[in-house]
Amino acid sequence: MTRPKLPVILAVGFLSAGLMLASTPAHAVTYNLTSDHCTGGCGAPGTVFGTVALSQSGTTVDVTVDLNDPFLFAKTGSVDFQAFKFNATDVLLADITVDAHIPGLIAATGTFNGDGTGDFAFGINCPTCIGGSDAFSAEIAFHVANAVIDDLTVPNALGNIFVADVINTVTGNTGPVDASGTPVAEPGTLLLLGSALVGIVGWSRRRMPGRA
Repeated sequence: MTRPKLPVILAVGFLSAGLMLASTPAHAVTYNLTSDHCTGGCGAPGTVFGTVALSQSGTTVDVTVDLNDPFLFAKTGSVDFQAFKFNATDVLLADITVDAHIPGLIAATGTFNGDGTGDFAFGINCPTCIGGSDAFSAEIAFHVANAVIDDLTVPNALGNIFVADVINTVTGNTGPVDASGTPVAEPGTLLLLGSALVGIVGWSRRRMPGRA
C-alpha cells in the first residue's frame, strides 16, 4: 500500500489545525493601534501606539485600552472629543460600565465621524479634560453587558474597528490612531497551533521508511 507523502500529510495537518482554530469560540482577542491619522504624524511607520484587549466573561465583554510610551490619551475635535471610539451591535449606552478612573471617564453615544476614520456610535471620554493639556496615561477599562466579542469588532465602512485620541509627548502632535484588520494572535491560539504541528511532524517521522 502506498504511504501518503510528507507534503500531503503536512497539508492535511495544517487544514485540520485550521479547522480546530476556526471551531474554537473567541474568548480573548487583542488588536494593535497602528494606523496614524495625527496632524504631522504621531509616530514612525510601523509604530504600535497601544493595544485594545477584549475578553469574554459570561455575557459581558471586558475591554482594556492601553497606550505605549510616549503616547497619552488626548481630547481633540479630530476624534469628536472622545478618548476612545468603537462600534457595538445591538448594544445600548446603559450596557456600558466604565471602571473608576482618574480623571473620571464616561461612556457616550452619538454620531462620531471625526477626521478620516469613519463612523462610530460609542465613545469613552473625559468630561473635565481639555485638549492635550489634560492628557492621561492610565488605561481605559470598561465592560459591555449582553454582548459577545464579535459584536464589538465589526469594521466600519473604512475598515476601522477602534480609534484612540493620542498625543505624542515628545513631538506634541495629536490626533487619531486606529486598529484595523485582524487581531494579534493570542498565546493560547499559538499553543494550539504549535501542538497540532508538533503532532503532525512526530507522526510523519514515525511513518517514514526505516523508522520504528
